[in-house]
Amino acid sequence: MKERIAKKSNKVELLAPAGDLEKFYTALHFGADAVYMAGQRFGLRAYAGNFSVYKISECAEYAHKFGKKVYVTVNIYANDDDFTDLPEYIKSLERAGVDAVLVSDPGIIELIRQISPELDIHLSTQANATNRYAVKFWEKQGVKRVVCARECTLNQIAEMKKFCPQTELEAFVHGAMCISYSGRCLLSNYLTDRNANRGECVQACRWKYSVIPEDRTEALPVTEDERGTYIFNSRDLNMIAHIDDLIESGVASLKIEGRMKSPYYVATVVNAYRRALDNFYEGKADFADEKLRSELVKASHRAYTTGFFYGRDTDEPKQYYPSSKAEAESKFIAVIKDWKDGVSTVEMRNRFAVGDTLEILSSNDSFGQKIKVDYIETLNGEKLTECKVVQQLVKIPCPYEVAEYDILRDAEKTE
Repeated sequence: MKERIAKKSNKVELLAPAGDLEKFYTALHFGADAVYMAGQRFGLRAYAGNFSVYKISECAEYAHKFGKKVYVTVNIYANDDDFTDLPEYIKSLERAGVDAVLVSDPGIIELIRQISPELDIHLSTQANATNRYAVKFWEKQGVKRVVCARECTLNQIAEMKKFCPQTELEAFVHGAMCISYSGRCLLSNYLTDRNANRGECVQACRWKYSVIPEDRTEALPVTEDERGTYIFNSRDLNMIAHIDDLIESGVASLKIEGRMKSPYYVATVVNAYRRALDNFYEGKADFADEKLRSELVKASHRAYTTGFFYGRDTDEPKQYYPSSKAEAESKFIAVIKDWKDGVSTVEMRNRFAVGDTLEILSSNDSFGQKIKVDYIETLNGEKLTECKVVQQLVKIPCPYEVAEYDILRDAEKTE
């Protein structure tokens, strides 16, 4: 696999989600410096694909070949019973060669320090680090990196870095936001008995709600006034145009949310941020140009916001959003499996037909090029007018050089 040159030590890290093996390879292919993933227990995304310890070991070995890193989430709020199996699990992650574990529970942090003192600990955003004194406290507990709470402003992050210069700071820069303070929510548990703080959130906040006044029988829809609605749906975070401010504040790692999202989402977002970061370090003033900003509406998203980074006194809406529906301006059509002499083998993800125009999402210079589907041919040589079997492998003409894990999407806006 052709990889971009690994980042220099003085450059910020681009950290991407790896909800399953395909997303892991996709994230690295499109330029992530590191990925975060979960094992099959003790993480906050119980319904992602997740990884066995054996697979985590394989991923770590693969990533290290390209100078990339693998972090594993162990960020549940633990019960006493969890500590029966946690020691062996922690030791197994250390043997697997992971670069760090993300933790929120103080008891788990203490356990790691006792049994695996050489294993780096990153503090999960679930731990609510919102001030410099909290960062200093966790620094004393042996934490190497703190993932700042989403409620932090850039000024607060700068103060954290000034107060604790030896501690790395990580911040979410793109993706879904939680309506609860630093993700601590009981709504899912209360309504469905699925505990958000143990990885089972059903995102009940995104359901459509109505209210019934005490003296009436009919339900009324929940609406917003000029100040907004501070429960239910939140907007999605998007900081691609503000990478310079994030770096200036002292952030060492830019984190993309989305372990439950599709490989297409991972490819689109990682590609855009990778290119924007590279442009920034090349000294380009317009590092996140219109082309890159428009990329982020092609993948599934809700209305965007800069969250709390610029404080609460700006005119931009922070979290509230009137619908739970995510939208995308492009559709994931196929993933590239192979390319040779102007012909590409692709794996179908959505229907396409002879005569369609598709757009290339690539980590190389073929990014943004359009191709016309002049023919579709099965691996057995059968000619098709339409590809409509999910994950079917077919050959199509492609004059531009592409590589495994590149993606084809429809070239027209999807309504």
